[in-house]
Amino acid sequence: MGRQVSKLLGSAAAVAALVATVDATAETPNLYGMPGHLEMPSAQVFPDAEIVASFSGFPGQERVTLTFQASERLTLAFRYGRVADYIQPGGEDLWDRSFDVAYQLLSEGRARPAVSIGMRDIIGTGVYSGEYIVASKSFGPGLTVSGGLGWGRLGTRGAIGSPFGERPPADVGEGGRLAAQQWFKGPAAPFAGINWDIDERWSVSAEYSSDALEAETALGLADPSSPVNLGLSYRTKDGHRLSLSWLHGETIGFGAHFALNPKRSAAPNGTEAGPVPVAPRNRAELNDLTWVAPGIDAEAAKLVAKPLAENGILLRNLSLEPRRVTVAIENRRYAAHPQAIGRTVRLLSRVMPTSVSEFRVVLIGEDDVPLSTTTLQRDDVERLEFAPAQAMLARTEIGAAPFPLRLPAQSEPLRWSIKPYVDLSYFDPDSPISVTGGLRLSGRYDLPGGLIAEGAIVARALTGQGDDGSTYTSSLPQVRTDGAAYNQSRIALQDATLTHLGRMSPDLYTRATVGYLEKAYAGAAGEVLWKPVDSRLGVGLELAYAKKRDYDGGLGFQDYDTVTGFASAYYEFDNGLIAQLDVGKYLAGDLGATVSLSREFDNGWQVGAWVTRTDASFADFGEGSFDKGITMTFPIEWASGTPSRNRSSLTLRSLSRDGGSRVSTGTGLYDRVREGHEAELADRWGRFWR
Repeated sequence: MGRQVSKLLGSAAAVAALVATVDATAETPNLYGMPGHLEMPSAQVFPDAEIVASFSGFPGQERVTLTFQASERLTLAFRYGRVADYIQPGGEDLWDRSFDVAYQLLSEGRARPAVSIGMRDIIGTGVYSGEYIVASKSFGPGLTVSGGLGWGRLGTRGAIGSPFGERPPADVGEGGRLAAQQWFKGPAAPFAGINWDIDERWSVSAEYSSDALEAETALGLADPSSPVNLGLSYRTKDGHRLSLSWLHGETIGFGAHFALNPKRSAAPNGTEAGPVPVAPRNRAELNDLTWVAPGIDAEAAKLVAKPLAENGILLRNLSLEPRRVTVAIENRRYAAHPQAIGRTVRLLSRVMPTSVSEFRVVLIGEDDVPLSTTTLQRDDVERLEFAPAQAMLARTEIGAAPFPLRLPAQSEPLRWSIKPYVDLSYFDPDSPISVTGGLRLSGRYDLPGGLIAEGAIVARALTGQGDDGSTYTSSLPQVRTDGAAYNQSRIALQDATLTHLGRMSPDLYTRATVGYLEKAYAGAAGEVLWKPVDSRLGVGLELAYAKKRDYDGGLGFQDYDTVTGFASAYYEFDNGLIAQLDVGKYLAGDLGATVSLSREFDNGWQVGAWVTRTDASFADFGEGSFDKGITMTFPIEWASGTPSRNRSSLTLRSLSRDGGSRVSTGTGLYDRVREGHEAELADRWGRFWR
C-alpha cells in the first residue's frame, strides 16, 4: 500500500504545486473536495474563482481532487482516486478519474437557506456516482446546518422511496460516459450535517451519512457500523485546512486542503520602478512648427528608443508628423499590454514637440504580428493622469494596426537559452505520474521577410515511465498511445521549424510552418484567421500534413502519415468566458469536434476545460471513452510580483489516447492576436497608469 499511496502523493503534489503558498478558502471542503461537512455535501459555495486542491480519504481509498468555483454559483471538480482491491478477480486496485458538478439554485438569505443541486462522478466508472439536492443555513457566527436527499451512492442508507422512478443498471464500460439515464433515479435517502467553527482555527463537524458503502462491503473492503461521521478540522496560520474524522464507525479519515484565488495575487505586485510623470505642454507653443525638418523621424527615435528599452519596451518604428506621432512597440516585460502602452505615452509626452497633439501606439506581437493601434489625444493624457484608468479608456480609440506595415529587421535576431525542464504526464493506471526532465537547448533566429527559424534539443536525465504502446489493440492507427516511447532517448531533437506569420488584410492573419513540428511528428501546417480588432468573434481554418517520427528523436520517420484539418470558431464573452469550437479530421483519421471553454481573469489567469468527441467508437478509443481535460495557465508575475510576460501552464487530461488527437503546430493565431485586440485591452486597462 505504501507504494500506491506514494504514487497518489505524487499526483497530489502536481495538482497542489500552484496552490501551496496562499490562503485557503473560508468554506470547508469535504473529503471529496467539494463544499460540505465530512463526506456529505452542503449548499455552500467557495468564493468566486477559488481553486482548491485536496488530498483526502481513508485507508483503502485515497483521492486527489482539483475543484474550481467557475462562477458565483457553479462548482466543478476533477478527481483522481485509488480504491484498493476493487477490481475482481485478482483484487487489483482501481485508479478512478471522475468529475463533479454542483449549482447553487438559491443563495442564503435572512430566513431562506441556500439550496444546491449536484452530481458526483458524472463522467467516470460510476464508483462514486450519485446525485443530491441539499439546503444549508447559517445560525449565528460559525454554525452551519445542512440537510438533503441523495440518489445513487448517496441513496443507499435509509432510503424513503424512489420519487423519480427506478434506477437502471450502470453501463459505464471503460468509463468516461454520461450516465444520464441514471440521474436522480432509484432510491432517495436523507442526509444531514452540522459544522461549528469553535474559533478562527478549530472547527468540529458531524453528519448523518446516506452512503452505506454497499460496493465496498460486498467486496469485504468495509464493514460500516454507524451512519454517523465525526470530524475535527484545523485551519493553519497560513489558511490551509487539515482534518481528521471518524467515519462509518470503523475507520479514520484524513484531509488536507489548499486553495488559491486567481483574483488575489500570491505576491505583492507593483514593485517595479514607477513610470515617468506626464509632462504638460506650454500652451503658448502649440503652433510652433519650427522643429519640422528632414530626418526628424530618426532623431525622435533616438530620444525614445533608450528610455523605452529601460522599461522593457522595444521600439520597432517611429513616424513623426507636425500634429501626430506614431510609434510601433513590442512589449517584452509587462503581462498586461495596457501597462506598456501607458508607459509609452507618458514618455512621448516628455519628448515630443509641443505641436504634436495625437499619440498613436501600434502594438506588435512578439513574432512581428501587428495587433492593434491605440490612439490617444495628448490633452487627455495630460488632463487624466491622476484619474481612474477607465476615464482614459473612455477617451481612447482602439483600431486595427496599419496595413500593410513594414517593420525594420530585429536588431538582435538571434536568441537562445539553455535551462532545465520537467514534463509531467498523469493518470496512466500503471504509472499515475511520470516525470521526464533534463536540459533543453533552444534557439531562434529572425530572418528577413518575416521568417522565424527555431528549434530545441533536449538532454534527458529522467526518461519517464508509462505505456510504450507495445500491447496496442485498438483498430485506430497508433498516433499517441506510444507517447512514452518518444521519451527514452537521452539526446533528442524536440523540434526544428521555419515559420512565417503575416496578414493578408487588416483582419486576416496567416501562419505557415514546416519542419520537425514536435517530438512525434514532422510536416507542414498552414493557418488562416479572420479576427477584427473590435470583434469578439474569430473564425479560422488550419490544414496540416503530419508524418510520424522515429522513437529515437533523430531525423528518421516511421511508415505513417496523414493530413488533418479543422475549421474553428472563437468567441469572447463579456464575463471573461472564452468559447472555442474546432470541427475536423484528427491524427488517427477520425472525424469530430472539440469544444473548449475557459475563464480568463484580468490579471492573466486562465482556467478551462475541453471535450472531444469523434466517430471513433468507445471500444476503439479505450479507457476514458473520449478525450477531455482541464487546463490552467497563470502569469509568473502573479506569483513573483515582478513584471514578466512569461506564463506557466498545467494540463490535466484523463488519458492520452489515439482518438481525438492532434498534431502540435505551435502557438495558434488566435492566441497570438487576441491579447492585443480591443476586448482584451479593455479588460486589462486598469494597469494603464502603472
